[in-house]
Amino acid sequence: MSSRFERTGSETLYEGPMFAVRRDKYRHEDGEEVTREIVSHPGAVGVVVLDGDRLWLVRQPREAVGSADMLEIPAGKLDEEGEAPRETAERELAEEIGKRAEHWESLGAYHSSVGFTDEQVHLYLATGISDIDERPAVEEDERIDVEIRPVSELDAILSETTDAKTHTALLKLRERLTGAGGARH
Repeated sequence: MSSRFERTGSETLYEGPMFAVRRDKYRHEDGEEVTREIVSHPGAVGVVVLDGDRLWLVRQPREAVGSADMLEIPAGKLDEEGEAPRETAERELAEEIGKRAEHWESLGAYHSSVGFTDEQVHLYLATGISDIDERPAVEEDERIDVEIRPVSELDAILSETTDAKTHTALLKLRERLTGAGGARH
């Protein structure tokens, strides 16, 4: 069953530096009206950094889930006005691990949890990795440790993390490496 709807009202309940919370009202084509609380997020990027047969990852505390050292791909929020997702990915790669990539490939995008948030995460595969001339300052509240792992440990990495963007991106990488779901790239 498919239903079209229109937003008939919106009230901002909270607005902070990471996200906002709205209470929106909608009318479906059958006339039913519903209210939904929505976490509004500007979106994010995640980067699979493949350097030959090595993956560059980061570990950082994720207080919201009680993890002192969540294993993740480099990532960041779309928080610079006018910056496209690919540009954000390039900036985050430099900020988080001090690298740049010669080749960029989109791995697609997904909505993180469609039941309550509009956040969309754009994923990229970065290859042709090299050092940047001068590493930008890390944001003052970020605590990032870089970890380099052989791509042969992909399954172990997937079992070590519960981060959705990392799982999604690394599973897409595994498809490319094994040829599952299409031709190998």
